Amino acid sequence: MSEENTRNLGGNDVKPEDLEFVCSLIQRRSGMVLDTKKSWFLISRLQPLLRDASFGDFEALVNALRDNPEGELLQRVIESVAVHESSFFRDHQPFKALTDSVLPRILSSHADSRSLNIWCAGCSTGQEAYSVLLAIRENFPELRAWDIRILATDISHQAIRRAKDGLYSQLEVNRGLRAPLLLRYFEKRDLNWQVRADLRTAIDFRQLNLLDCWPRLPKMNIVFLRNVLIYFDVATKRRLLAAVAEQMREDGFLFLGAAEMPLSGDNAFQRLDFTRSACYVLGN
Repeated sequence: MSEENTRNLGGNDVKPEDLEFVCSLIQRRSGMVLDTKKSWFLISRLQPLLRDASFGDFEALVNALRDNPEGELLQRVIESVAVHESSFFRDHQPFKALTDSVLPRILSSHADSRSLNIWCAGCSTGQEAYSVLLAIRENFPELRAWDIRILATDISHQAIRRAKDGLYSQLEVNRGLRAPLLLRYFEKRDLNWQVRADLRTAIDFRQLNLLDCWPRLPKMNIVFLRNVLIYFDVATKRRLLAAVAEQMREDGFLFLGAAEMPLSGDNAFQRLDFTRSACYVLGN
């Protein structure tokens, strides 16, 4: 561990045992696995918290966590290190699979019940969930008569607050959102753009730690769990995928990130042949 990578705000070396303690707490509470050899990442992400909470240095923060390892401070640490990379219609192909294949199948197989439950787990600041809703509004007017419930959850209180507000900068809406959609479904707010109120209230945004016991949820037709598993170890991935499988309808669909897949030897999910879309159904 280099001297450059172990400097904190006070200019003192960060103790390896302190780094390991904090990384262990984060993993136990959130599932995120952090590489202690990349201490610069952890220190840089925690610097705003160190300043805001008036900690003189990293060691003071660690001491506070040792005194109360289950309190609000740990949640703030997790909020600080969580990665909230997101964009509208991210990677494009999963949304093409959603509109071209998945939703038409559900329209056919659930025409009697006319109900649709979608869960965006690890929704970050909301762009994925709003993209799903826009895809439905744009392509399936017949679904207006259905009972559609979209649940969007994230471990971060801050990310959920932003998602509920639906307020995005010009740079954020430029990432993946076509101009006609922007003008049709967003309203200008000074230099920013805000999702229309009727769309914001159509999504149930909730703070949820996927490692905790989940509240009672409806069985899901579609689950988006994209770019979440990459932060977890194998055991956590296995537990989470098993829990997700239990939460899905028998004919449900699971979307993972492009670099993610169910674990070797796990037959719970079978991949569908959609181009460049990590979409799965429950195995037989």
